[in-house]
Amino acid sequence: MEDRMISGELQQTDQDIELSLRPETLKQYIGQERTKQNLRIFIQAAKMREEPLDHALLYGPPGLGKTTLASIIANEMGVQFRTTAGPAIERAGDLAAILSSLEPGDVLFIDEIHRLPRSVEEVLYPAMEDFCLDIVVGSGPSARSMRLDLPPFTLVGATTRAGLLSAPLRDRFGVHSRLEYYETEALCSIVERTADIFHVEIDFNAAVEIARRSRGTPRIANRLFKRVRDIAQVKGESIISLDTTQEALEMLQVDAEGLDYIDHKLLKGIMDGFRGGPVGLDTISATIGEESQTIEDVYEPFLLQIGFIQRTPRGRVVTPKAYAHFHREVPGT
Repeated sequence: MEDRMISGELQQTDQDIELSLRPETLKQYIGQERTKQNLRIFIQAAKMREEPLDHALLYGPPGLGKTTLASIIANEMGVQFRTTAGPAIERAGDLAAILSSLEPGDVLFIDEIHRLPRSVEEVLYPAMEDFCLDIVVGSGPSARSMRLDLPPFTLVGATTRAGLLSAPLRDRFGVHSRLEYYETEALCSIVERTADIFHVEIDFNAAVEIARRSRGTPRIANRLFKRVRDIAQVKGESIISLDTTQEALEMLQVDAEGLDYIDHKLLKGIMDGFRGGPVGLDTISATIGEESQTIEDVYEPFLLQIGFIQRTPRGRVVTPKAYAHFHREVPGT
């Protein structure tokens, strides 16, 4: 998959900048009001009981702030924040090493938790429920089981594909929070906050324009802002203007709905090659040269969200709304 300016995935070059932009408290965190309200109550109750917060599962599309929320939970609880990722934990011993190094009350964040191997998951069950590790020592007739006690901790799992979590693992999380795409108003506030952190002035209408084209995703909004800032700096602007913002976004091939050239390629491929569908995912994959899994996980969610495509039993269909976006007539009308 090519790197996309509007991908919600975190790119390697963005990591340090993203860390510098992360809010540290629920009060600083913009958007996701229902999730924030619930977490505020759960955290306050846990602190009143002097207990760790219940294990929490955060799920939703990439770039909406799952890692940031996990870090905020640790800050609000006043404990250490430890982080790893599902693909990095290959063996049960890897997880045992991480769990046994935790201090009482620590928050352990596992990103992409749906990618944990099944053997590792089974070690996690007693750790989450009873704060202990069941380890088998030796092999064959001489094998014996040992139980190691763990300090009470909070596991925060994040996933973009909650449906891939096994039911036993999902049921062990006491807090389930789905993060939703952001409204333009909240994204505008995020762009203005980012500009303030970078000591850059931005016209309100320019901030709105970036927000409108950010696919409801803060990570994309910050990424677009940085590129707009570059162009404004080269032009010698002291305040980022709407004209410069529009010029920059056109250069980046991000249209008024936040669609880029890959979205255009996908939609126009269905329109031109299959009269708008229905067409199967594998056929779309062969037509535009992208893996079907990538189309389903990366490209489709936002197109579904804004109503440009529909999934039907016979395949994908481009909607009249998408035809209107490209100023085309719907076939057969």
